[in-house]
Amino acid sequence: MSDAVQKYHEEEAIGKTYDLRIVRRLMRYLKHYKLLVFGALVLTLLSNILFSTQPYFTKVAVDRFIVPKVTEGVWFFAVIFFLVFLLRFVFSYIQEILLNIVGQKVMYDLRTEIYQKLQRQEVAFYDQYPVGRTLTRLTSDVDALNELFTSGVIDVLGDLVVIFAIIGWLFYLDWKLALVTLVTVPLLFICTNWFRKHARRGFDRVRTRNARLNAFLQEYISGAQTVQLFNAEKKAQKKFRAINDDYRNANIETIYYYSIFYPLVDFIGSFGIAMVIFAFGYQHLGVLSAISVGVLAAFVQYSLQLFQPIRDLSDKFNVLQAAIVASHRIFILLDRDIEITSPEEPKRTGKAVGKIEFRNVWFAYKEEDWVMKDVSFTIGMGENVALVGHTGSGKTTVTNLLMRFYDIQKGSILLDGVDIREWDLHDLRSNFAVVLQDVFLFSGSIGDNIRLGDRTIDDERVKWAAKEVHADEFIEKLPLRYDNLVKERGAGLSVGQKQLVSFARALAFDPKILILDEATSSIDTETEQLIQKAVDRVMEGRTSMVVAHRLSTVQQCDRILVFHHGELRESGTHNELLGERGLYWRLFQLQYSEDDAPRFHSAAPPQLSPDNAL
Repeated sequence: MSDAVQKYHEEEAIGKTYDLRIVRRLMRYLKHYKLLVFGALVLTLLSNILFSTQPYFTKVAVDRFIVPKVTEGVWFFAVIFFLVFLLRFVFSYIQEILLNIVGQKVMYDLRTEIYQKLQRQEVAFYDQYPVGRTLTRLTSDVDALNELFTSGVIDVLGDLVVIFAIIGWLFYLDWKLALVTLVTVPLLFICTNWFRKHARRGFDRVRTRNARLNAFLQEYISGAQTVQLFNAEKKAQKKFRAINDDYRNANIETIYYYSIFYPLVDFIGSFGIAMVIFAFGYQHLGVLSAISVGVLAAFVQYSLQLFQPIRDLSDKFNVLQAAIVASHRIFILLDRDIEITSPEEPKRTGKAVGKIEFRNVWFAYKEEDWVMKDVSFTIGMGENVALVGHTGSGKTTVTNLLMRFYDIQKGSILLDGVDIREWDLHDLRSNFAVVLQDVFLFSGSIGDNIRLGDRTIDDERVKWAAKEVHADEFIEKLPLRYDNLVKERGAGLSVGQKQLVSFARALAFDPKILILDEATSSIDTETEQLIQKAVDRVMEGRTSMVVAHRLSTVQQCDRILVFHHGELRESGTHNELLGERGLYWRLFQLQYSEDDAPRFHSAAPPQLSPDNAL
């Protein structure tokens, strides 16, 4: 695992205090469900108030029926007791349903909002932020908020209601004994505060170690083939043991705080009950005004009930804090500006003709580390142009800039004479189809992968597009043909078959501009001719840009643009560029041996090192 991965752990921010602005913003998500929240809150209050009456029922039972040995009315009393707690059960049941409905609805709204935001983010965002981190926003961070809405805020309010209700009952029954009972409460709060601070650090350690463990597992399971190929299993196991051991120790540390806190709370509670019994005995002996045995029974029960919500508040604090931090991360994403958007009043919409022009284009991914340097060229409507050059020369950058995945710093890029920044973004990109070397197929059917969810492309057009690029030859042999399911990323299909599906997809959408980015560089020999026919068919009547390393695939292009270190060095046909004996000629010589290369010149090619090959 890299140092950067080890150092980056957002969970370490859990230790920060609450931000009231975030809390207020979170509450906005509840406004659409305020009736449900209000109903749950009312039911929580009623349920906890009814819960606090249980010791009082004990007091009445002892003083009115048990001590005087009276049986008259006991059945009526029992029925009342049963009905009260049946009502509490009903209230609690409905409250749980309402809270979980609210939690699920808020989670749905948040996930939808985050996904819509991610769909509109520019490509540069995904260059900067790892996919795993982004997925965490949609999964664990949103789940943390669900716990906040279903068992956090409402439960805290319920615990507070119980505490104040119990204190009220204590003073109602006997204020002197109530003061004795409350003597231990400050001790309990001190103990709880100690646990909260130390356990929070322990929870933070568990979360960060868990994140490291997950990151390691994701990386090494994905790269299992490479690990086995280089016999690195023992090294990987050693790293895993170290990370796993750190995670275990973090959990043990947290258990240590729990092992102190809960017995200590029980001890303080027992001490409080002992004081109540002592005070009761002192009064019952007649030194002070006597109190009944029923009151003693009620005070013992109230003491036990009082300590439970105070102890629970500590756990709820950690739940609330984790949810606040998770929401903070979510809001950072939601508040991130989308840099590439459609203009408020686009100058151009709809279908393009297909004329492309770069005018003195400068572009850098980072500050002034220029990837494109003063590039200018024009591609006419229906022209077939190839982009060649070594890796990193700027070929793919040209196509990314044209589709406005990134915005340039200097110059302008025009489509049909209109700056692409003045085009409606949706309409601009709808004029392009891209076929990549590594074809991305989604889980679903063959037909769905061709139409990509666009229901305006009916089944007949899907079949027509597949037939035109000869993809139907293998699709018809599948058990379910166009309904045959495709596994993740096209697993189960050969490279050539995936390429054919990609060409069928491009043809089905009928773009005005076609971009082939190394689209035929990894095709096996058996299907290469079939793929070439598909390429020729898709390129008919369209402006085409072919990005390629293999010069054999671009010799028939109308024009070839040669890039080197972000600069456009040469432009011309295959024969013209060979005649210039420049960069293209050198590149061509490197790709063909003297025996296999065409004899286009009598002079021997110069001896080139990798550094000066281009």
